[in-house]
Amino acid sequence: MKTALRVLGAAAAAGLAVTLTACGGSSNNSNGLPTVTMMVGGIDKQIYLPYQLAEGLGLYKKFGVDMQLSTEQQGGVGAEDALASGQVDMAGAWYVHTINFQQAGKNIISVAQLSGAPGERVMCAKDSAVYTPADFKGKTIGVTDLGSGTDDLTLGLAAHAGLPTKDFSRLGVGAGSTLVSALQQNRIQCAMTTEPTVTALQHKGVATPAVDVATTAGAKQWFGGVYPGAAVLAQSSWIDTHKKQTQAVVNALVGAMHYIATHSATDIADHLPPQFVSNGLITKTDYIAALQRDKDQFLPDGMMPAGAPQTALAVDKDAGHVTKDIDLSKTYTDAYVIEANKTPGVTGN
Repeated sequence: MKTALRVLGAAAAAGLAVTLTACGGSSNNSNGLPTVTMMVGGIDKQIYLPYQLAEGLGLYKKFGVDMQLSTEQQGGVGAEDALASGQVDMAGAWYVHTINFQQAGKNIISVAQLSGAPGERVMCAKDSAVYTPADFKGKTIGVTDLGSGTDDLTLGLAAHAGLPTKDFSRLGVGAGSTLVSALQQNRIQCAMTTEPTVTALQHKGVATPAVDVATTAGAKQWFGGVYPGAAVLAQSSWIDTHKKQTQAVVNALVGAMHYIATHSATDIADHLPPQFVSNGLITKTDYIAALQRDKDQFLPDGMMPAGAPQTALAVDKDAGHVTKDIDLSKTYTDAYVIEANKTPGVTGN
């Protein structure tokens, strides 16, 4: 998830790093359903599973859209930037990007909030002596990419602990196997990452958790409040002309959130692509155990938690990314979620 401010100009001219089967929300597929395109900031990451789960449960088509999902690629255009440049209709990305874009004059909003925590952990080598963000001093911390969401969180954690940016280093190491290698080679002493990489690092004996912001409890501990992570983002101009499609997508994702809240981690994993839950990094048993541990990060109703936008803004300020006044009321709406929770068939009502 690349910071919006870095690539607003470049994204418009860049090609997508993935192939989309459709573009734009106004066309219809062969079944007569309107097509909606969404790019997700790492669709196989556990923190982003609701987008794919809704597909696995057949909820997009149930509520009236042909959803074309894609994922951002390392080194390619970020999901939120593909959205801002009009290459996709929606993005599955962190809420905080709405704040970044508002500063840049782009009106992008969240229409559903899927998680109340970033879903990330700072994993550190056993001999690193890092136990809190204040211990980053003199260390090199691995992030997905400089300017990414994990980079912002790392900066925010350090600042919240009173540690200036000049007192530690950050290095873009990607995720998965490239991140594991960076820790094994001691190019970094810690890394901000998510499942399934967290479990892979533990099983390999490479690193252990030092700072947990994967759960709502962890977000409250380190940020002082619930942190709105995964969200459904769209340009307000697109929403205004595609209200029916927007409502259908929100219905599907609120339905997925309800499923997560009322079903086991095993049930959830069974509706995801096999390669997401069992691969070179992790077994299905490990995936299920990790999901069961972190499942409370997902919000059962898709509503923005009270105080969460303020927490995100505070962290973004700590990371040094906020230079203008922000109107948080223009960064999200609960209107579509409220309607979804009243719609028959969404939450089992």
